[in-house]
Amino acid sequence: MINPKTIRKQPDMVKAKLETRGVDPSEVDEYVTLDQQNRDTLTKVENLKKEKNQLTKKINAADPKSEEGQALIKQVKEMNANIDSMAASQKETADRLHYIAVRLPNLPADDIPVGPDEDSNVEVRKWGDLPEYDFKPKAHWEIGENSDILDFDRAAKVSGARFVYYKNAGAKLERAVYNFMLDLHTEEQGYQEIIPPYLVNSKTMFGTGQFPKFKEDVYTVESTGVTLIPTAEVPLTNYYSNEILDEADLPIYFTALTPCFRSEAGSAGRDTRGLIRMHQFNKVEMVKYSKPEDSYKELEKLTRNATDILERLELPYHVITLSTGDTGFSSAKTYDVEVWMPEQKVYREISSCSNCLDFQARRAMIRYRKEDGSVDYVHTLNGSGLAVGRTVAAILENNQQADGSVRVPKALQPYLRGVEVIK
Repeated sequence: MINPKTIRKQPDMVKAKLETRGVDPSEVDEYVTLDQQNRDTLTKVENLKKEKNQLTKKINAADPKSEEGQALIKQVKEMNANIDSMAASQKETADRLHYIAVRLPNLPADDIPVGPDEDSNVEVRKWGDLPEYDFKPKAHWEIGENSDILDFDRAAKVSGARFVYYKNAGAKLERAVYNFMLDLHTEEQGYQEIIPPYLVNSKTMFGTGQFPKFKEDVYTVESTGVTLIPTAEVPLTNYYSNEILDEADLPIYFTALTPCFRSEAGSAGRDTRGLIRMHQFNKVEMVKYSKPEDSYKELEKLTRNATDILERLELPYHVITLSTGDTGFSSAKTYDVEVWMPEQKVYREISSCSNCLDFQARRAMIRYRKEDGSVDYVHTLNGSGLAVGRTVAAILENNQQADGSVRVPKALQPYLRGVEVIK
């Protein structure tokens, strides 16, 4: 959540920034009004309670049957009724205030492009030469089906659309890809490997910002209320929820391979074929806990951790800064890493690397104690390192050959026992 003091002290700035993210300024106005009303009511209730305590002392000193005592008792009863009424009103105000607060997105960073959607995103850099072919390149799903390593039809029979069976060399390639990613993150980039729960409670989903606003995007088990994780960001970021860390331990890096489950609500007709937009897919996630003054430096490192994988796999990519209207709910600044897909002749997202500042930490109550003894919120960051299925798709398309076979990137060959070509 946004720091309430920021909204209270700089409402015009908050309105201007959130308007670039599609938030109606009247929501911030209502928040400011309710916040003042809530604080005023709390003050009045506390003052009434103090008056009541003073009257109670007078009652104890007086004869309760006397005229003075009876008047004091009547006055206390009226005061109690007034306190109850004001407390009930204050609760309604506080509930509405909370409703607005948890649905306001993070404030965008000052240096990201302002715009309503992805058309306003700005390219930061690109890497690699785009492949050239003396034949018409095929889509990855066609390569996979022809090679008997991907089976979408039988997955649709068993589970429905947007599912897949990996088979034979396809299953081994998927396994090689995520093992390569995890080894790089843990052995060279300083991440601790975690295998987290794949089912989490609603409080955990709230902590990272998926709940309450995006409940339609996930799968929740109605009988228990637990939710299948849409990304490992959720259990990894909440690992330290309601805890106070030591400053000396920061930064902390976590990585995890997990399946991810997404309903893809609102994506009808988009990427209906292939591995790009699935209901279930594997992803290696990176999460960081940082001191506030270091978080933007950590964002740059996080993004390099993701792109390093693509460079070692020899896959062309570019990095873009997302505009205010395209940045995710919890993020202040996001770099999208997009890999080249030859059949479509377009870059497609394979990682989003985000700095959430203290937005998630406030929701999940993740703090740290400074050397001087004071306590502050950590900054949290997250990024895909990488989406495994999309990486497999990029490998199949970028390394395809005229005879339908696929060259295996050198970095993956040790994970496939030296196999150089998938036929």
